Amino acid sequence: MTQDVRGGVPTHWIKTGGGPRQSLLIHCSLGHAGGWSRMVAKLDDLVTAIAYDLPGHGRSADWDGVSDIQGVSMAMAIDLLEDQAKGRPVDVIGHSFGGTVALRLSVERPDLVRSLVLIEPVFFTVAMVDRPDLRVGQDPHMMQYRKALAAGDRDAAAQAFTSIWGDGRGWERLPESQRKAMAARIHLIEAGSPAIYGDCAGMLSGGKLEQIACPVLLIRGGDSPEAIGVINEGLARRIPGATQLDIEGAGHMAPITHPEAVAEAIRAFWMQVPVQEPA
Repeated sequence: MTQDVRGGVPTHWIKTGGGPRQSLLIHCSLGHAGGWSRMVAKLDDLVTAIAYDLPGHGRSADWDGVSDIQGVSMAMAIDLLEDQAKGRPVDVIGHSFGGTVALRLSVERPDLVRSLVLIEPVFFTVAMVDRPDLRVGQDPHMMQYRKALAAGDRDAAAQAFTSIWGDGRGWERLPESQRKAMAARIHLIEAGSPAIYGDCAGMLSGGKLEQIACPVLLIRGGDSPEAIGVINEGLARRIPGATQLDIEGAGHMAPITHPEAVAEAIRAFWMQVPVQEPA
């Protein structure tokens, strides 16, 4: 594991695996780089993976409270790839908020992305545009989350949020250390709102998604909220050649709850994406 400054942020990152495919892994909000370990273990023969902690997560420095957290997260990824992969394209995997970072990376720096796997990218703006009747974000649990956050009750906010976007165990079944960590970072969910409920990066304008040229796989859990399916379908319509896959019985945290199935899907996808040796 290593910690140095990336994208202007003291960044903790790890490198794992011994396979020929260079890959970058971008985790979900309230998660950390180590959350990929069980999934990556199933791809160890195929991949050499870089996984880093987003701002305010794991062992990386905290978010500064004012910057575009999605943009900063992308800048960290760019620095890592230009250093570790020497600027050559790699396979990028992003989960949830990390999926939106990965998507933005493919739009703004396509030269760094060989292929793209998006696991439940929470780009809610797509669902809001395509299906306004869904009233994205108006779920009772999300309303409870926002009410608790506004009242300063971080524990209640984290409990309400993870009741939808957690791993299905339920708040009381989580280790106390994990509950404390989630409550301490719950403000980072709102930090990403301008990018995922709005479009501060302008990805839906100017045909930017339609210009993505790398192979793209969109994964969702079969038991995930309806909005995720709408997002994946909307992205698949916009990104040329993108394919979709559902993980049966999984929810939002599929890379953690169903690592074998997710790894199998990624392995099959990568078999169609050749690795070109550097000149």
